[in-house]
Amino acid sequence: MKFTYDHDLHIHSRISPCGGDPNQTPERILQYAVDNGLKTICITDHYWDDTVYSAYGKGAGQTTAQIKSALPLPQKDGIRFLFGAETEMDRDFTIGVGKEIIEELDFIIVPLNHLHMSGFSCRGDEDAAERAELIVRRFDALLQADLPFHKVGLAHFTDGLIYTAGKNTDVLNRIPDAEYRRLFGRAAELGMGIELNMPAAKADLRVMNRVDDADELRVYQIAREMGCRFYFGSDAHTVPGLGWAKRNAERIIELLELTEEDKFVL
Repeated sequence: MKFTYDHDLHIHSRISPCGGDPNQTPERILQYAVDNGLKTICITDHYWDDTVYSAYGKGAGQTTAQIKSALPLPQKDGIRFLFGAETEMDRDFTIGVGKEIIEELDFIIVPLNHLHMSGFSCRGDEDAAERAELIVRRFDALLQADLPFHKVGLAHFTDGLIYTAGKNTDVLNRIPDAEYRRLFGRAAELGMGIELNMPAAKADLRVMNRVDDADELRVYQIAREMGCRFYFGSDAHTVPGLGWAKRNAERIIELLELTEEDKFVL
């Protein structure tokens, strides 16, 4: 059976500092679920646990009190509105969630590609080859972390800010397929979810141009081959960001030929 878009597990509210849309309230996010027939949604504001020490600060994370200010989340029959967080990994591979808050969070997503935060997640002057090595090391550190992987997601692995001096694929293409298979194979064994939300228009262009190297789409094809399960996360920080999520997700489902067996379920 074809994969159905019935969830969004990566949504920011107006609490996240990089959002700034006063209309991105929990109530508006719930309405987005109603309008799109979603059964499960999760709020995942940026977070760094007060109890976790980092020598490099807290990145873009907010305190426990700040993310909890969104509670209680509004509810509606037939829709699960979950409380999660998007945490960070610093230069020492410390992940910003402590053991106590883990029990309270329904879902924890960890981005490995937030390498735009010079001084926090990386030195900042690494070239593409060094960043490729760093991505692999960060992935390994995540896989070795003491986390309940049944409620952990790898956030937007190929999208965003891996390499601000060039293209993300300048870095991604330097990671051998064998390494991707090793990493995603272990992720599948642990039961960690893999997030999908790369812009489908870019993937469409690459398919039409028959680009065969390890671009964004190829990375997820390998993850699927290794048995990973996927979830969709719009990463929406604004109300307009919610508007394109379903259409984009449905195109990704077609491109990867996903079925319900490929779905990560919380």
